[in-house]
Amino acid sequence: MNKTKSIFLRELRKYKDHLTKQQFKTLRGQVLNGDCEGAKKGLEKILKRRMQHEHTKNIG
Repeated sequence: MNKTKSIFLRELRKYKDHLTKQQFKTLRGQVLNGDCEGAKKGLEKILKRRMQHEHTKNIG
C-alpha cells in the first residue's frame, strides 16, 4: 500500500464516529481501489452535510 493510501486511511479512522458504517466502508473501499481524490471529496461532502444538519438542529 502506498503512503498516500495509508495516510488517508489513518485520517478516515478519525472520522469513523461521524460516519455510518456504510459510509465508512464505501470511502475505505474507494481508497483501497486507488480513488483517494474521490474518497476525499466524498468525506468532505458527508461532513459538510452533517455540519449543516447539526447547525439547523441547534437553531430549530
